Amino acid sequence: MRQNIDFGPVPPQTRIGHVHLKVSDLERAIAFYRDVLGFQETQRYGRQAAFLSAGGYHHHIGLNTWESAGGSPPPAGSTGLFHLAILYPSRADLADALRRLLEAGIPLEGASDHGVSEALYLRDPDGNGVELYWDRPQDQWPRGKDGQIQMSTDPLNLDDLLRELSDRADGPGRPSTRKQSVDSAP
Repeated sequence: MRQNIDFGPVPPQTRIGHVHLKVSDLERAIAFYRDVLGFQETQRYGRQAAFLSAGGYHHHIGLNTWESAGGSPPPAGSTGLFHLAILYPSRADLADALRRLLEAGIPLEGASDHGVSEALYLRDPDGNGVELYWDRPQDQWPRGKDGQIQMSTDPLNLDDLLRELSDRADGPGRPSTRKQSVDSAP
């Protein structure tokens, strides 16, 4: 690939549409993304692949065992996926995701307030990094004098996040009485 070519930015409406993961056990992976996180299964390809989504989209998450059935996660120090990030529409929806994780006994690796967003970090059953987050409105993002975004990594107060559930009149969730303490993560 040639270096130092500037073709200009992609259109601002461009989005990352889906992630497709190699997993070692399809049923275990489906149980995590469907039963714990709440994605809906939209299609299966035999016993080797499945697609899941939110809101009726064709798929946000693809899972397959085509080359990875019974496999192990990549070793530390190798290249590959750092994490996939799932964007929730509101802070209350992120709080409900935290409740689901706590009730399912899924441990967090971190929980951070990045100024622009609040995020939970964990691993799926195959060791893939997963970030669950919500974005604050852009007019609330911290900016420097030059207008540049000033992200940070501060600890996220999980009890405060869970209070969103009791403050939410239409929410399906309820605050968990379980406590979990985690360090902040990237």
